[in-house]
Amino acid sequence: MNNNCAMTFRLRDGTRDKMPPRRPKASIRNFLVPALLLAAPAGAYANVITDWDEKAVGIVQGNAPAPPPLLGGTPGGIRIMTVVHIAMFEAVNADEQRYESYRLGTKPDQGRSQQAAAAVAAATALTKMVPDSAAKVKQALDAYLAGIENGEAKDRGVKLGEETALQVVALRANDGADKVNTYRPVTQPGVYVQTMPTVSWEYSDMPPWAMTSPSQFRPPPPIALTSEQWAKDYNEIKDLGEKNSTRRTPRQTEDALFWVTGGPTIYQPIPRQIVISKNMSVVDSARFMAVVATAQSDAIIAVFDAKYKYEFWRPVTAIRNGDIDNNPATERVPSWQPIASTPMHPEYPCAHCILSGAMAGAIAALLGTDDIPEVTLTSPTAPGVTHRFTNLRAMNDEVAGARIYAGFHYRTSTVVGSDMGWKIGAYTVQTCMQPLKVANKQ
Repeated sequence: MNNNCAMTFRLRDGTRDKMPPRRPKASIRNFLVPALLLAAPAGAYANVITDWDEKAVGIVQGNAPAPPPLLGGTPGGIRIMTVVHIAMFEAVNADEQRYESYRLGTKPDQGRSQQAAAAVAAATALTKMVPDSAAKVKQALDAYLAGIENGEAKDRGVKLGEETALQVVALRANDGADKVNTYRPVTQPGVYVQTMPTVSWEYSDMPPWAMTSPSQFRPPPPIALTSEQWAKDYNEIKDLGEKNSTRRTPRQTEDALFWVTGGPTIYQPIPRQIVISKNMSVVDSARFMAVVATAQSDAIIAVFDAKYKYEFWRPVTAIRNGDIDNNPATERVPSWQPIASTPMHPEYPCAHCILSGAMAGAIAALLGTDDIPEVTLTSPTAPGVTHRFTNLRAMNDEVAGARIYAGFHYRTSTVVGSDMGWKIGAYTVQTCMQPLKVANKQ
């Protein structure tokens, strides 16, 4: 049994499929319709895993643009969701023993209620990691358990769910997510620098979930400022990413605003809707969503390892200092600003790109295709707008483009981030929670 989630494997070759034509956008009314209902075809059904995924997203983020700082923002929200999903996976997999344990080595013991085990596992993980939500989580759990027939199977499921959740929470209890940020700003004696604190520095050397080290997928350094490619990237984002750009199309502006949000609210509906559309069993649902979440958590670690290694400047800094990069093809714009507030961490590579790429890479490896049942997304930063996807590459490419149009990332950074994400997604699938080989019956 591989409980270390790390083996040698061959990376995908990086070739890209030809994307289908983009579907036209559609508007919805001022109230938000649950995305899973919009996407689910006739006969599709939710289960305990998707139910508690949706409940957990509500607890961790709700309809806010990002999880609150006390939970660690987007990285912290994704970390919590990963703990929740691994806990649910361990609880239901113990009954069927279809897949390798993540790192617990849970003993097989059939006859327990999967619904009770998964619900209690999710609720226990949430209560431990989001203590302020304890009363709300308990209310949701009591209501859920009331719908499960009383008896030994339910009681044993409740016990298993609590035990496995506590073990998974313990695995990440000292991973550094709550360590004091001691990032040292780059400056010279007596020279003022912006005093807004950088964020997510603590993730740059966090122990990975599946990778062998934070730097396993670290990319080469950013392109040289004197290069032709730098001038090309610089001028593209100067024109398209400026707050009041007249060169950005209405659709590009929509994409930029749509993906200003981050965290579980925008990402979790994608694997959730796929599970529902494909009518996956409870244990298959649990494994599918746990693997995807694990890939995204490692993507977070990998991207901040690279960001704080290279500390590359953001467009708002570069463009206001375009006269000091020793490149005659970059013109300084003293008042340039992006479409929204620039994230407070280094630029390279693109975090949204690696997150969406890791999710896409994991799902593609699990399903064996880049094509997916149609998923429908809404965004708290683009009210009244719905985006639909039937191809994972198209989704990842939209995210990458959106970060350029928002004025946050150069094109090279989006390409590097996306490629890192796809590799991490594939790696996670090939090294974590693998199907167990069933012995041939004599």
